[in-house]
Amino acid sequence: MTQQGHPAPAGRRCAVLGHPVGHSLSPVLHGAAYAALGMDDWRYEVHDVTEVTLGPFLDGLDASWAGLSLTMPLKHAVLPLLDHVEPLAQVVGAVNTVLPQGEGARRVLTGANTDVHGIVAALGEAGVAGGVRRAAVLGAGATAASTLAALAQLGCTTPTVHLRSAGRAGALLRAAHRMGVEPVLRPLEATAPELAAADVVVSTLPAHAPDALADALVGPVRGVLLDVVYDPRPTALAQAWERAGGCTVGGERMLLHQAVEQVRLMTGRTAPVGAMDAALQAALAPVAG
Repeated sequence: MTQQGHPAPAGRRCAVLGHPVGHSLSPVLHGAAYAALGMDDWRYEVHDVTEVTLGPFLDGLDASWAGLSLTMPLKHAVLPLLDHVEPLAQVVGAVNTVLPQGEGARRVLTGANTDVHGIVAALGEAGVAGGVRRAAVLGAGATAASTLAALAQLGCTTPTVHLRSAGRAGALLRAAHRMGVEPVLRPLEATAPELAAADVVVSTLPAHAPDALADALVGPVRGVLLDVVYDPRPTALAQAWERAGGCTVGGERMLLHQAVEQVRLMTGRTAPVGAMDAALQAALAPVAG
């Protein structure tokens, strides 16, 4: 059944879109879900799509399409191309899931955000379930905006945001205003001494961007670090955090849980978390080795 309660047509298609996108593990996660659910006629594809080609791609969707996963740089670019945006995604200002219905003149595209769910669930694995008083976010992109929403759900509405350039924080600050969150901006260079007192730290920076911060980190730290990067695994920042006495959560846990929510939205079925997790760990094993 679909989320609207009607039988899903056979041979449904889903895909991940982005540029570059060849490294995505979304096909592993969604493919494992379809296999575990016995949905042998569903398939999950990979399409290299840029901000320029996104509109034409969406225009070409037919009734066989059940859902799209979006990665960078499309999470902001898709917003004006949608017919509806779910409230959480609207507030965050970032969509990572598109749910098409119909085709042609009757086609309706709905945007959703499952990154917030993924962050909350990943932190929950480390025992963070609420009551967060002090939190820090590294970075100011789309994932940082989702992180602010996740932290607000967990109790912190005044996080510090450490970024490389204050000039790039406009979209994040607008999203924060819509959420009722009041972040305090800090330069990334002055970050290390301030992290020790945080209950939660979330790094949304690209791979290796916080390596200098890792070198400057001195303990003890007491909070939980979620680094959304999962290649390399563990990151230099995660290793430094653990040496300083803190608890870490790998970015693959966020990846897993946001995909679990996507599967639910796209198929209308409860996602088989265990099967998806096992497939993810198998795919990451060579990276870890």
